[in-house]
Amino acid sequence: MYPPGGQRQPEINFDQIIGRFADGLNKISQRFGGGGIGIIIVGVIAIIVAIWMGSGVYTVGPGQNAALRLFGAVQGAPVTQEGLHWWWPTPIGKKDVILVTETRRMELGFRSNVGGASSAFPNEALMISGDLNIVDVQMVVQYTIKNLNDFLFKVDDPGEETRNIEPGRPDGRTLKDAAEASIRLVVGQRSIDDVLVRNREEVEGKTKIILQEILDNYSSGINVEAVQLQDVKAPEEVRDAFDDVLRARQERDTRINQARAYEADIIPRAEGDAERIKEGAEAFRQARIARAKGEADRFNAVLEEYLKSTDVTRQRLYLEAMEEILPGITKIIVSPDAESVLVLGNDGGMIPVPIGPSP
Repeated sequence: MYPPGGQRQPEINFDQIIGRFADGLNKISQRFGGGGIGIIIVGVIAIIVAIWMGSGVYTVGPGQNAALRLFGAVQGAPVTQEGLHWWWPTPIGKKDVILVTETRRMELGFRSNVGGASSAFPNEALMISGDLNIVDVQMVVQYTIKNLNDFLFKVDDPGEETRNIEPGRPDGRTLKDAAEASIRLVVGQRSIDDVLVRNREEVEGKTKIILQEILDNYSSGINVEAVQLQDVKAPEEVRDAFDDVLRARQERDTRINQARAYEADIIPRAEGDAERIKEGAEAFRQARIARAKGEADRFNAVLEEYLKSTDVTRQRLYLEAMEEILPGITKIIVSPDAESVLVLGNDGGMIPVPIGPSP
């Protein structure tokens, strides 16, 4: 046997209880004369008491907590330790063993039916956005129990028949009304575009925070695990117009994304071509500078030699110029005594050409 968890309970002296019980049985037996009838009566009473005491044994399984009551008053924190425990049986004591790690679900704006269909609850789902548009918001709240005593005894809830929630627990009307107030507050501060398309995750996160604050103020013992927007849409009367607007925005976003992709492709290529042109120009500049510098150095060297020996340098320059010019022209050699003219071609061959009148 384990003692209940949380606040330590008063220790029970079973020896003292059994001793007092035995004394009581002896008195009853003596009253009936101490004979066989008295023993039988005492035995029957002892069996009944043993069965009654044994009914106080209970088990706390994985993920379960037990809330204990003594004469209707809650006793300490919930029992969280797994295994066998004992508590005063009915009518002295009561115990509620509940699975607290189970993720429970509450639907707002609709109710799921058997077979996957759902029924709409427009009085819960229709609300006004910050830009004064009506929007139909369906939402699911997932929650667990974080404090069993608060969950069972702190909130007197009327329950909710549409979700089969019995009276007395805060996940009935209390949770539904708190969730409805939270989502209406968030939607009422935002434009319809944020709720329909742009910032659904932000709307869910903000709603979760506000809902948890409300439930904590109520000491409901509920922990909100997630808030999920389901079918968010415009009312039926204007849905076609809203769908056209959404399609236009999607097409606009597609065009913008395509333009950004083209920009991301063309700009690097243009930058690469610009760098290549700049590098080519730089190489051409360096080559021209080096060549001009070389020619200037060669001219300065020739000038220096020319100043040292003018005639010789002039003759050498003339011969070098002739070496560059003469190979590229046709030369004619004429002798006064010759009867023909020698023509020296570019290939170095000599062709005799007769001179004088033709026969």
